[in-house]
Amino acid sequence: MRNANSSLSTLSAWPRVLALIVLALTMAACDTLSAPTATPTVTATMTATATTSPTPTTSPTATETPTPTVTPTVTLTPTATLTPSITPTPSITPLPEISRVFDNWDRVDLPDIITDGIDNPLIIFANSNNQQNIANIATAEPANRVLTVYAVQPGAPNSRIPLLELDVSTSNRIYASPTGSALLYFREVGGDAGLYVLNMRNGSIGRLIPTPSLVQRGFVSEPSWGPDGESFAIALQTGYAMDIFVYARDGSNRVNITQSGSYDWAPAWSPDGRYIAFLSDRANCPSWNPADPVFCDALTDPTPRVGNVFVLEVDTGTVRQLGDVQANETPRWINARQVVFAGGDQTDLLNPQRTIWLGTASSGDVQQVVATGDENALYLSDTWSPDGSRVLVQRVTDTGSDLALLRTTGEVIRTRTETVEFSRFGMAATWSPLTDRIAIGGVDGQCPYGVRVVDPDFEFIARGNPPPSMCNPLFSPDGSSIAFTGINPNVDGRVDVYSASANGFNQVNLTVDLRGTMSLLGWIGPR
Repeated sequence: MRNANSSLSTLSAWPRVLALIVLALTMAACDTLSAPTATPTVTATMTATATTSPTPTTSPTATETPTPTVTPTVTLTPTATLTPSITPTPSITPLPEISRVFDNWDRVDLPDIITDGIDNPLIIFANSNNQQNIANIATAEPANRVLTVYAVQPGAPNSRIPLLELDVSTSNRIYASPTGSALLYFREVGGDAGLYVLNMRNGSIGRLIPTPSLVQRGFVSEPSWGPDGESFAIALQTGYAMDIFVYARDGSNRVNITQSGSYDWAPAWSPDGRYIAFLSDRANCPSWNPADPVFCDALTDPTPRVGNVFVLEVDTGTVRQLGDVQANETPRWINARQVVFAGGDQTDLLNPQRTIWLGTASSGDVQQVVATGDENALYLSDTWSPDGSRVLVQRVTDTGSDLALLRTTGEVIRTRTETVEFSRFGMAATWSPLTDRIAIGGVDGQCPYGVRVVDPDFEFIARGNPPPSMCNPLFSPDGSSIAFTGINPNVDGRVDVYSASANGFNQVNLTVDLRGTMSLLGWIGPR
């Protein structure tokens, strides 16, 4: 019985055990089910860490590499890119400056009469395209491209001396020193263009100025020899304008004597070597260099075509302006202290003007030379007496034209109308250095009259008829002879070089046996 009851109580205890097991399993299941709610918090913290990782995105605040955008200040080099906008204007972009050289050496043989120093004045001239195979001088057609420079004694055609052979392209760009110590010439053919010098003391040749043209910034730039023949002045382009340079004859030295930043051109050396007169726009334009504090803007300001006359004292470098007249012709010295220049615009077809002025180098004083009532007249081809007291002009007024001899005070000494043809062709006259004679001729082949020489009161001494006519006469330095080119209309308009006495007589053809074209260059010899 007891065993039966104990088995029954054991059986009755099982349901409780099962209930407990079920409860335990249920709780375990509940634990496992509630665990997923914890994982969201984990994902929450994960997202939190993900959001904190943007703190690295604060390192992009280092993308305040706007500091790189400061490097665009280096893009301020575009200001350099502003130069392209300037480059199209040649006057803004600096031109290359002409360098100093002494190269392309050569040598010619010269006779002792030249190398030992010239004792008496000689005429120099050029002969181009000399025909050797045509006997008739009336039909001298060009046969070659040779230009020969000759020296000859007045009145003696057999004394001709060939100095140099050049290409005909040199034309009249030949400049002899007054003493005959040297000869400058321009060579444009080949790759060695430039201004060359022939040293007539030893026959050596060299290039002094390497340039493809003597036109500098629109101006024809010709050299001006000093009176001793040891140096010459010439205007050359600089980066932005022009300056005047002085070169030693032997190429040993070069000096920029103006250095103003303005346009300085047309130098002329005084007969005593003390002064150089020149034209400049410096009174209106202090500089054309855009880097200077005050400058003329080549983009808007016109290139100068006229300038004031200035005089530079060579030893001290002192510069003085002569008046305020705008001149467009190279100043001319009539003696060691007085310089003359022309104002007005002859190219104005409606109101052409040309006035003449006399300036004193030491004081800077200027005066207009004009006869009373002639204020609106054109004074052309003015030729001055060496003492500065008189001037011969070709005068054009509303009523006609004549030749007038004036005192520089304005008083009319005499006029002549029988030379009216000069008003049509132009006049070229020359005063004797002795102030006692004036030779009057035509210009460049337009020569209607024969040899004409007058005295200081305009009375005729010689009054010849062609042939030959007289063109571009020049008195010798000692006043003893006249050189001129003459046209012979009976021989197909042939041009020859002549000499005559100071009175216009004893005319001698110095080139009668040459063919081709003749061009008178001037006189060389003792001064």
